Amino acid sequence: MLAVTKLTKSFVSPEGARVPVVDVAEFRLEAGEQLALRGESGSGKTTFLNLVAGILAADSGVVAIDGAEMTALPEAGRDRLRAAKLGYIFQTFNLLQGFTVLENVLLGMSFGPRGADRAHAREMLGRVGLGHRLDHFPRQLSTGQQQRVAVARALANHPKLVLADEPTGNLDHRNAREALALIREVCREQGAALLLVSHDEEVLGRFELRRDFADLNRPAAEAAR
Repeated sequence: MLAVTKLTKSFVSPEGARVPVVDVAEFRLEAGEQLALRGESGSGKTTFLNLVAGILAADSGVVAIDGAEMTALPEAGRDRLRAAKLGYIFQTFNLLQGFTVLENVLLGMSFGPRGADRAHAREMLGRVGLGHRLDHFPRQLSTGQQQRVAVARALANHPKLVLADEPTGNLDHRNAREALALIREVCREQGAALLLVSHDEEVLGRFELRRDFADLNRPAAEAAR
């Protein structure tokens, strides 16, 4: 499902030096697998997810998703592939405050191959327990409810791969536990692979498959020495 080979990304520091952030020789995730990557702040894990999603362009290397090579595409092509194959759950939710709950999900669906399917959007929001909040705006919801909208939006297009970047980081203990269970359950129902990154040991401990990002990423490993 996801194959990463010799993936690199660096940034230029304010002093003008090039700083390597991601250097992953190889990474694989099979269809339907759920894997948690452990990584501290500054380890490059969010940059890694953004490279996989095509939000950032890699310096070199290959990211292939369901047989399609993300890194071979221009920005517009990466956008189309992301819409067709990926769901992304952000720590900060990234909901549009001027749009209702239903409109936020419909807007996310509009970029995918199936288009904005109102019936399916309503069904997804019902699935995450927000069928009674369709016409509410994000500011009218609790933090936990906003995360549920983000989950519905990420999964509405039946993605092959779901990326989750510290998805429980802004939630209290109870809401974090419920959100994580919901994400995993809906991914299983849809047969989507899940790649989650976190530094929270309780979150990580709920996954049977876990890896340390520092073991994959050369700059993080070198910084730890």
